[in-house]
Amino acid sequence: MTLDLATIAFNAMSWAMATFLVASGLTLVFGVLHILNFAHGGFFLLGAYMLFSIAQAFGGELPVVLYVLACLGIAVVIALLGIVANALVFERLRHVDDAYVLIATYALLLFVEGVAKLIWGIDSLSVMPPSDLLGAVFAGSLVMPHYSIFLIVSGVIVFVSLEWMMVKTAFGRMLQAVAIDPWMCGLLSVNVDRIRALTIVIGFGLAGLAGGLLAANQGLDPRAGGAFIIQAFGVIIIGGMGSIRGAFFAALILGFMEAIGLVLLPQFPGIFFYITLAGMLLVRPRGLISRGAVA
Repeated sequence: MTLDLATIAFNAMSWAMATFLVASGLTLVFGVLHILNFAHGGFFLLGAYMLFSIAQAFGGELPVVLYVLACLGIAVVIALLGIVANALVFERLRHVDDAYVLIATYALLLFVEGVAKLIWGIDSLSVMPPSDLLGAVFAGSLVMPHYSIFLIVSGVIVFVSLEWMMVKTAFGRMLQAVAIDPWMCGLLSVNVDRIRALTIVIGFGLAGLAGGLLAANQGLDPRAGGAFIIQAFGVIIIGGMGSIRGAFFAALILGFMEAIGLVLLPQFPGIFFYITLAGMLLVRPRGLISRGAVA
């Protein structure tokens, strides 16, 4: 039973950190701009496809160091696309009803998916993990694939980095202030427009980073981002809309429930995710950490 629990715990951590990687940028943008950015899934998809193209340029497989560097480079490229998206979409719709913003971000998602189809086609593609991440660590009957360990470490690093930024830096404190009261921040000479733009840039960069890191964890097609985005929305809802810390703990909770569900009811994958999501909404509809600060 101990080994079974250890396997469940490891699988839960792997699922949780993969989902948090996707949810982190989505949570940050919602926390500051109060926008549910449906386009996040599209830019996650672009990140994954870009990693595929880079891998193909190097013969189909990247060394682990180059894999990480490629993911960081992709994050920068997608962040730059965030500047364009902010100028063309988010800034123009800043003062309109939230429903129109949701429609606009969904339209942006469809546009990005269309671009992906034009460039990479509609066939399913795949990326080989770096050869250094193809093995596994064995502890008795517990098997821990190197790639899963890599994703867990990556998720923790992203969480710690965001927490450090939000708590320890002046920029993070300004983000929290703008999230709570942008009007008052403007009166205090804070450049609210710049803070909003930088938030979108960071959020999009995190989407690209997640796409690159998770590219070897899935088949790539224009709909590949859908499953991860649904899980990411569940994480930010349970965590407390806009709370990075809440999203991290919510990912852990949902990851454990999902891992337990795969053991108890393997014929119904994902059902424990939705049961947990519904139960948390009934018991604590505002999430684990109530909205009010991004951290």
